[in-house]
Amino acid sequence: MVIEFAQNILKLEHANSTEIDPDTPYPVIIEMPEFNPLQKGGTMRLGLRKTLFTSPQCHATTLYGTSEFIFERHRHRFEFNVKYKKQFEEKGFRFVAQDETGTRMEIVELPVDVHPYFIGVQYHPEFLSRPLSPSPVFKGLVQSSISHSSSRQIKHNE
Repeated sequence: MVIEFAQNILKLEHANSTEIDPDTPYPVIIEMPEFNPLQKGGTMRLGLRKTLFTSPQCHATTLYGTSEFIFERHRHRFEFNVKYKKQFEEKGFRFVAQDETGTRMEIVELPVDVHPYFIGVQYHPEFLSRPLSPSPVFKGLVQSSISHSSSRQIKHNE
């Protein structure tokens, strides 16, 4: 999502993650700054973490039913490179939630009037999803798909 936006909207040809291309000229996804490649073990951001909403009027707060904070589980060592934050924001990309330090972008989105469901999260929503209690981001995706499907029905028997 971030890489696609960087390449096609920001026109940063060859933008990429340093995990995929360590020599990318536009590293929009990077290893966490505190990561030490020489240290074995303990190199990931793991566990339940607090995510603070920074934009009270956004799609994510509607989905979660709160405009303050949520707790979600993490398992990663790569993250958005905040050096590109201003460029993304200037083109409408919204960073609507971050970690408690304010340095990690946790939820991104485009406004609903731009795209019916464009939400990206740093955490793993599947870790807290249950059969009868799906993650709000999964439930929102299904609801958005249903509401937009009637206008795109393919007529098979014509």
